[in-house]
Amino acid sequence: MNKVTLIGRLTKDIELRYTNSQMAIGRFTLAINRKMSKEKRQEAERNNLPTADFIGCIAFGKAAE
Repeated sequence: MNKVTLIGRLTKDIELRYTNSQMAIGRFTLAINRKMSKEKRQEAERNNLPTADFIGCIAFGKAAE
């Protein structure tokens, strides 16, 4: 199993669902800012280029709850 640590902002509330066997599944999206200098960030914003990446995530079991 791989382990990843992401630090960002939730884009909306977590969607929590349960399978037929009552296992919890949570789906959410994190907005993670790209590391840029102040000048590059301002230039990207002027040109309507993205300054964040949106990562779709799924959690299972207790982590989802």
